[in-house]
Amino acid sequence: MEPSLKKIGVQSVHRSTLSKQVVEQIVQLLISGKMKAGDKLPPEMELMEELQVSRPVLREALSALETLGVITRKTREGTFFNNKVGSQPFSIMLALAVDNLPAIIEARMSLELGLVTMAAEKITDEQLRELRKTIDAIANSKDNDYGEADKEFHHIIAVSANNPIVEGMIDSLLIMHSKIDSLIQYRERDLTVAYHEAIYAALESRDPQEAFNQMYKHLDYVRQKVLEHST
Repeated sequence: MEPSLKKIGVQSVHRSTLSKQVVEQIVQLLISGKMKAGDKLPPEMELMEELQVSRPVLREALSALETLGVITRKTREGTFFNNKVGSQPFSIMLALAVDNLPAIIEARMSLELGLVTMAAEKITDEQLRELRKTIDAIANSKDNDYGEADKEFHHIIAVSANNPIVEGMIDSLLIMHSKIDSLIQYRERDLTVAYHEAIYAALESRDPQEAFNQMYKHLDYVRQKVLEHST
């Protein structure tokens, strides 16, 4: 039997920032412990009634939560909190800060700068070879279509840090990468390759400080470019 929102205690939202408030209300069900990872949310009609929002607003909020990895919507089955949510608090924080682009970018920078320093100490020769492949793929890409290779470059670095505690953050890192990547107005393939080459060289030399420095230069450039065109 599906839970009742009245019993759970969801509050109706005001109409000023509807979609974000819906996200916050649904996330609050997890934070408060009223629902848990894997639970099925009430049906859309009940959510709309209790939150006092339209279907488009609700679906916008649910889409944001799905993109952030907090929920999964299954055709004919309903909407569920993901089982991994409990071990991935970053997804919750991303959901709450969904419209705060500077905070998302800074969170990505904080996470990646730590990971790349650890990667410089732990990355394997095989992972370096895989990293090289992503750089080559970007360099040989057509029409500046290299988003997936770019994401894989950062994914390999994150995984090569080889820390089981931060593994749960990697999915959130990729979500942040996709969010930021979607806001880039124009791509500069040669410049991207140059940044990645510098990071690669530092990792190949097993130099944590240089890896940090080069990753910071890369991410700071991305930050400036995205924020410049999002205001």
